[in-house]
Amino acid sequence: MILPLRLEEVSFVARGRAIIERISLGVEAGHASIILGANGAGKSVLMRLMHGLLAPSGGTIKWNGEGRHKQAMVFQRPVMLRRSALANVTYALALAGVDRAEREAQAREALAGVGLLPLAQRAARVLSGGEQQRLALARAWALHPEVLFLDEPTANLDPGATREIETVIKAFDAAGTKIVMSTHNLAQARRLGDEILFLHQGRLVERAPVDRFFKQPASAEAAAFIKGELPWV
Repeated sequence: MILPLRLEEVSFVARGRAIIERISLGVEAGHASIILGANGAGKSVLMRLMHGLLAPSGGTIKWNGEGRHKQAMVFQRPVMLRRSALANVTYALALAGVDRAEREAQAREALAGVGLLPLAQRAARVLSGGEQQRLALARAWALHPEVLFLDEPTANLDPGATREIETVIKAFDAAGTKIVMSTHNLAQARRLGDEILFLHQGRLVERAPVDRFFKQPASAEAAAFIKGELPWV
């Protein structure tokens, strides 16, 4: 395993504004970690910093050894290539260096894992929003990541599609993949999380097991957010 991931006094500044302020935390293997907070709290930026898509303005981010290829990230609005669902997955495997002879079988297995095998030859860009998100998860599934970052993966989906995505996320979790997911959906955080990392205005205000966070929040900001009283910015 490449975990733990360590953040030490990590900050990120854009256009003179601090988006992330001096966050220190360790991410361990095992339980699902949910990054919770209102819009504008810094959730997506923190995810991108962890994944390596952004470089911190200050502080350090270190993995335990090498192996960055064993992590994957799925975004709110995944980019679909102008090709079939199957070809989207085989392309991801090609980028990962998987032998050509093995790509299609691995891609079909991944599509089956997210319930999209019957749509393997369908053009990815004509799939529904929920199907496209499941295809993005299939691309990650095919890579067998040890860590999967999910940036509000159901934010734009209806309840039925959301349930389908959550089923796939639970399957990743059951298979031993470390889940790190951002959301502002309290019910979803309860359903999927083992621990909560609560962000407010770019600061890590609270970290707690999911049950304790919701029953006994330790910060005024978390208590207000749970009650729906924290302003969204």
